[in-house]
Amino acid sequence: MLINHDTRCTLDGIVDLLNMDLDAPDALEGFVERHDISNVGPLGESDLAAVRSIRQRFAQVFDTEDTRAAAELLNALVAEAGTTPRLTDHDGYDWHVHYFAPGASLAEHLAADGGMALAFLLVEGELERLRRCEAPDCGRAFVDLSRNRSRRYCDGRTCGNRLHVAAYRARRRGTAD
Repeated sequence: MLINHDTRCTLDGIVDLLNMDLDAPDALEGFVERHDISNVGPLGESDLAAVRSIRQRFAQVFDTEDTRAAAELLNALVAEAGTTPRLTDHDGYDWHVHYFAPGASLAEHLAADGGMALAFLLVEGELERLRRCEAPDCGRAFVDLSRNRSRRYCDGRTCGNRLHVAAYRARRRGTAD
């Protein structure tokens, strides 16, 4: 599956949004900075509430196994965001498509671009790539972009490695008897 740079960046942003603590506008400002989101003014409590609502809707898409339900969620999200596709080349990036209207709020920006990125996955029959980590006590979101769709953990170096070490130690205990 070929995912263009902009869609990949947007999917990374959705995953980050789903996995982060959104407890204050400062966290939202950090998110904007990490993902190089331009044309965002000062952020306040109303922005935080609006982005939390969008995050919840993204989580519903990640958590459904029903493609039709996901399509309905995404159609509503994109429509409410006032999606306005337009070509742009800003901040040193080559031509790409923005789906949010000029002057859109951060929540509208995330809903439009994020909704479209998730819609592209759905259209390609790749919704199953939206996953939750299988490690106990984790459940973080991730997009499985592996060739064979076999990724089970949000991070193989932490969750995956922790479980593999635990299984190894359990096997060792079993052979020590």
